[in-house]
Amino acid sequence: MNTLQRLIGQPVGHIDTPALVIDLDAMDRNLATMAKFARTHKVKLRPHAKMHKSAELARLQIKSGAVGVCVQKTSEAEALVAGGVYDIFISNEVVAPLKLARVAALTRLAQQHGGRIAICVDSVEGVNRLAHVMNESRAATGVATTIDVLIEINVGQNRCGMEPGEPAVALALEIRKHPPLNFVGLQAYHGRAQHLRTVAERRAAIAAAVKAASDTRQRIEAQGVAVGLITGAGTGTCALEAASGVYGELQAGSYLFMDADYGANERDAADPRFEHALFVKTQVMSAHAGHVVCDAGHKSHAIDSGLPQVHAFSERSRLEYANGGDEHGILRPAAGSSRLPSLGSMLWLIPGHCDPTVNLHDHLIGVRGGLLKGVVERIIKVDGRGALT
Repeated sequence: MNTLQRLIGQPVGHIDTPALVIDLDAMDRNLATMAKFARTHKVKLRPHAKMHKSAELARLQIKSGAVGVCVQKTSEAEALVAGGVYDIFISNEVVAPLKLARVAALTRLAQQHGGRIAICVDSVEGVNRLAHVMNESRAATGVATTIDVLIEINVGQNRCGMEPGEPAVALALEIRKHPPLNFVGLQAYHGRAQHLRTVAERRAAIAAAVKAASDTRQRIEAQGVAVGLITGAGTGTCALEAASGVYGELQAGSYLFMDADYGANERDAADPRFEHALFVKTQVMSAHAGHVVCDAGHKSHAIDSGLPQVHAFSERSRLEYANGGDEHGILRPAAGSSRLPSLGSMLWLIPGHCDPTVNLHDHLIGVRGGLLKGVVERIIKVDGRGALT
């Protein structure tokens, strides 16, 4: 039994620091809230597993009602398939021949287990490359494998995706020329909208996305090609896509853990309410008159969306986290507070961005019964850590 497994059944105080910890009670409530939300709005739920990169958590989401999961990388899909997850949408473009060969192999394997692999395209060249590799796979194996294909349209992210409307119509007709490719719908994800702070900004952004997606579907279907699904949405806007009547599937992922950046959004009354469930456990390693230093620096949490927040159990204990470098965090009393924790005190940080924070850790430590008096219940492997290809 390794050191982490020996933690099971032990109180939270036995967890060495820094460590990435899940409050399992909060996570379970988030899981149930999102599952109920999707059922109530009669939309499918396909959470983004790039957030947790864990086959165990993906299986848990599917058990709770999700139809499958999304990933962004071929290697993430490989890690999840190896962990028994067989319904995966690679919600990204893949054009490198070696990667496409891996996608073809994954597609065969998933279908052997009754699952499916789907993928995005946003160019004729991308379609042709995908079709070429799938045809090669058919010739080599003698198995008439097909892959589900969605056209990604640019609904405001201005990253990948072709422009809505007629360009997407032409691409849908191109996909239909290739027997191994099964055109199933549109990817219409607006990532930038997830972090627009005000309700009004998010509503305006998603209204434009809905219009673009709906118009594109109408134009494609006018050519006699069915658009079976429009998929997209994230934790910050999922209530808007669910209410649109246009989106049939939600890709929200961060809802399971939440982070400080999502916590900064103005809440819409229509939004499902999620709790913080992901924390970096740290402790005070050095104490001074006006500040203390904890042992959780940048190597334990991502800072692309800002520094972490210190979880406060009372108003009197509020602290502010300042940059201390790779291995240290500098903590000072927040406004209206004067108390500093003592040397060795246990503290909990809410990461600024959950996805890249998880990618810094090999395991997640699941605690049941709260952060103060809880007990370690399970150790969850981050199967896709470092899965970048």
